[in-house]
Amino acid sequence: MRLVVGRIGRAHGIRGDVAVDVRTDDPGQRFAVGARLLTDPERVGPLTVAAVRRHSGRLLIRFEAVGDRDAAEALRGTVLLVDSAEIAPLDDPDEFHDHELIGLRAVTAGGTEVGTVTDVLHHAQDTLVIDRGAGAEALVPFVRELVPEVDTEAGRITIDPPPGLLELGAPERTD
Repeated sequence: MRLVVGRIGRAHGIRGDVAVDVRTDDPGQRFAVGARLLTDPERVGPLTVAAVRRHSGRLLIRFEAVGDRDAAEALRGTVLLVDSAEIAPLDDPDEFHDHELIGLRAVTAGGTEVGTVTDVLHHAQDTLVIDRGAGAEALVPFVRELVPEVDTEAGRITIDPPPGLLELGAPERTD
């Protein structure tokens, strides 16, 4: 699975630097000198980080083989990606990368199939989006009280929703 870590903005200066809109929680690691990034569109990459610095609150990066402003400007809009297989698991057993959760089957503590995790929303509270099929989805706050078990090896999460939570995203019945 490919994960978005940034998007190239406009060129900066004449040496080939570009501003990068960061889309990762670990820019120090993802954009370290020598890091190799996949690209969308694929034809412009992969790109290898040659230099990185901060300027006026923005991350500026120079890539190998991009030596001037024109070459840098040609990269504008390129999405920077990494392969999820290259990302080490977190040290804390109660923390997960989004890509580790997406695709897991969701079952209740009683064993009832609920659906599949399709997204993780990061707002005031991390929330799992579970596709229930037939156009229904459930939004489950990702807290231990409601999600007591995450078993990535078995490909499932166990949820213990309060009454009515799973019905909130269900399509209305017309009968």
